[in-house]
Amino acid sequence: MPLRVLAVASECFPLVKTGGLADVVGALPAALAAEDIAVTTLLPGYPAVMQALGEASASQALPGFFGGAARLVRSRAAGLDLLVLDAPHLFARPGNPYLAPGGREWEDNGTRFAALAAAAAMVARGVMGQGFDVVHAHDWQAGLVGAYLRFGGEPRVPVVFTIHNLAFQGQFPAWLFPLLGLPMEAFGVEGLEYHGGVGFLKAGLWFADRITTVSPTYATEIRTHEGGMGLDGLLRGRGGDVGGILNGIDDAEWNPATDERLPARFSTTDLAPRAANKLALQRHFGLEERADAPLFGFVGRLAWQKGVDLILEALPWLLGSGGQLVVLGSGDAALEERCRGAAAANAGRIGTVIGFDEGLARLIYGGADSLLVPSRFEPCGLAQLCALRYGAAPLVARVGGLADTVIDANEAAVAAGCATGVQFAPVTVEMLGAAVERMVALYRQPAAWARMQANAMGGDVSWRRSAARYATLFHELAATDA
Repeated sequence: MPLRVLAVASECFPLVKTGGLADVVGALPAALAAEDIAVTTLLPGYPAVMQALGEASASQALPGFFGGAARLVRSRAAGLDLLVLDAPHLFARPGNPYLAPGGREWEDNGTRFAALAAAAAMVARGVMGQGFDVVHAHDWQAGLVGAYLRFGGEPRVPVVFTIHNLAFQGQFPAWLFPLLGLPMEAFGVEGLEYHGGVGFLKAGLWFADRITTVSPTYATEIRTHEGGMGLDGLLRGRGGDVGGILNGIDDAEWNPATDERLPARFSTTDLAPRAANKLALQRHFGLEERADAPLFGFVGRLAWQKGVDLILEALPWLLGSGGQLVVLGSGDAALEERCRGAAAANAGRIGTVIGFDEGLARLIYGGADSLLVPSRFEPCGLAQLCALRYGAAPLVARVGGLADTVIDANEAAVAAGCATGVQFAPVTVEMLGAAVERMVALYRQPAAWARMQANAMGGDVSWRRSAARYATLFHELAATDA
């Protein structure tokens, strides 16, 4: 009989997505099925989720649940087995799942995601029938699951808590605690209390049986003072309970040989059509149509974390090397304006689209020569995995999952024929500029470039190895708890 795992998350692709968390939650169940793990995913009942559900196979009323009528609904959508917390007073709101119109966080986010965690504990124990062997809780929105299980009686269901980004911690005022339905003993240094308030992510770290991050290097970084964002002491104290398991991507969905959103499909054995994608990308952004110009791309949030300011400051190196740049993303208003200004000042060489378009993102992966990912910190990163798969050699900062997924084209790696991109450190504009020049120099060497591009496309960026590691972890916890 398959091991039963309850995944708890605030978003899941393709139903609702604001970032990489949704991609992981949406892709991991299928990968785990191959390891004889049956995943059911518990999600909030946002309008988009409720509209996507098929016919309910079961439901459970939850009267007076965190201030209103609610129910748990079992159904399927997008190939996923789902449980949905249908609580209109908490989740029946349009738009971004976390932000009110105007961009401010919903004032009751603490209550909303405490309700999700409380429902998860009830489901894990069997309120909808058979319970679960393990709970897999994702990020701060599911941070209280372990607390509700710890103080809610038997059976005790083990919890794996995965950190997707330690920067988002879910901190709320102390007045929230009496509304959570937890005993006072839960509100302490060894529990939810964090700088006098309620810390959801801190609680997740404290009450989980095991803690994972989305890359091994990030698991090391967050246990340092520089990378721990105030929680490094707690994480060091958990010792061997903390580890990193790399994210992956669905390599059937992300396949340049079959991707119908590309103007031209290509493969490792037939790269020639890729040139048509580069031309289409140049035309879309109004760039000079030059096959010999090294074309760099950026896809992602326009934010300090992502190093977008460094890209703009490194333009003298990029343009001085004969390069072109396309930018697709949105985020910080000042960075958006700077990207627009750079494009206006360098017509034909720099193009910017503010916003997000899935088809255009794929064109960048499938047409750019190199993808820029100069993040100051990066738990894992998915853009560089897509770039590897599509032959856009990643140029990345040597941090987090970027360090774990890209093989730097140093002299030894090039000689050995195993390089897949370029890394740089420390994360400064000077080192980024030098890395750009190094990437351009490789681009000007056709044999070395072809070898690196083939290596990038031929690597395994799927979930297969990581799913096996998750499966081993889940089985260990289930056996320990039995």
